[in-house]
Amino acid sequence: MAPREEVAYVTCTYRSTCIEQPDFLATVDLNPRSSTYGQVIHRLPVPNLKDELHCAGWGPACGCFDSGAAARRNRLVLPSLISSRIYVVDVGSQCREPRICKMIEPVDVFWKCNKGYLAVTHALPNGDILIANMGDAAGYGRGGFVVLDGDTFELKGNWEGDCEAPPSGYDFCFQPRHNVLLSSAGPVPRVALRRFCPDDFKKGIFGRRLNVWNLSCRRLTQCFDLGEDSLPLSVRSLHSPDAAEGYVGCALSGAIFRFYRACEATFIADLIISPDDRFLFVCNWLHGDIRQYELRRGCKPRLVGQVREGRAPAGGAGVRGGSILRGGPVTVCRDEELKGQPEPLVVKCKRVCGGPAALQLSLDGKRLYVTNSFYSAWDRQLYPSVLREGSVMLQIDVDTDKGGLCVNENFLVDFGKEPLGPCLAHDIRLLGGDAKSVPLP
Repeated sequence: MAPREEVAYVTCTYRSTCIEQPDFLATVDLNPRSSTYGQVIHRLPVPNLKDELHCAGWGPACGCFDSGAAARRNRLVLPSLISSRIYVVDVGSQCREPRICKMIEPVDVFWKCNKGYLAVTHALPNGDILIANMGDAAGYGRGGFVVLDGDTFELKGNWEGDCEAPPSGYDFCFQPRHNVLLSSAGPVPRVALRRFCPDDFKKGIFGRRLNVWNLSCRRLTQCFDLGEDSLPLSVRSLHSPDAAEGYVGCALSGAIFRFYRACEATFIADLIISPDDRFLFVCNWLHGDIRQYELRRGCKPRLVGQVREGRAPAGGAGVRGGSILRGGPVTVCRDEELKGQPEPLVVKCKRVCGGPAALQLSLDGKRLYVTNSFYSAWDRQLYPSVLREGSVMLQIDVDTDKGGLCVNENFLVDFGKEPLGPCLAHDIRLLGGDAKSVPLP
């Protein structure tokens, strides 16, 4: 019942691009009736260099989708992956021209929490803001969370207190009615965030645990070992507040696990569940495809839709792009889904480089938005053309009846044409709410 989204906020960075400019939050027009549809209509630069804006999260919300009115989310929290600086952005006063209303310096995070390398953000049921961290102030692996006051956005300290901290962290989700929070595992930032190196396998650099917390006691209660170098990054619970299940995507092993058992077995960069809990969407950054699975309680998810950032060759079943495009750095020797390596995807005369890295879904489940920058240092190593040409934001149209995905040929936001030079766009948030917003309890 929520209205169609009209504005998106996209985190963009210049780090690793050799362009000495600050990161910024791009405002993108999503109204098809607008003369600026599919364009960046505002840029909010941050006042510092090389922050690496990566994830974005909404502050506390008021209102309820169930009542037919969209929840009002007036603050967007932008934690910096590299600098550990935190920006709070006011999107309520002027949604098309947001402004920074508060900034927390890294030294405060380091001294008060001994945390750093901040990632995913969500608002807790009590209104406070929880931010997952990947390491300590020195960049060694240490998971856990820092918490901000939901009213003042002041830094309160560590959420888990003196509890044992997991060896790494990145993403999390929670279900208040079941008093549970689940967190994923990231890489050790001191090593892995310099560059992606297969030589780091079997050295404990890449996380392997799914962590289960008691939400009210803030205590780690259980851990699942998902395999050496599995790197379980994205974790999502179903949107229904009564549901006690969800999915975690392992970036390096390519496996998707359903709590509590494996469901599907390749770098899975992101996954998202539709607001009605009917579909799971997964993006494979290296192979360049996006997959749609139908979810049924207690059953193995069924593949019902698939697109790729690449076009199939004549007669081919091509479902992938990314690093295995024709003429790319990888030669496919054997693939049951391909008869030949796919041609590059071209939208609005723009060749799309790289692979899908971050997803966002509209509240009605009909429009899936995707960007193709994962992390600047790894982009530079694996997809250098994305740094040269800038990343893009695409729209995938979703068949919500029978399943199916189709690239919208009329929508492309080209971040290669930014006034200060090509930049890297990652996380997407939709004004009024989106499928990654934690449901109100």
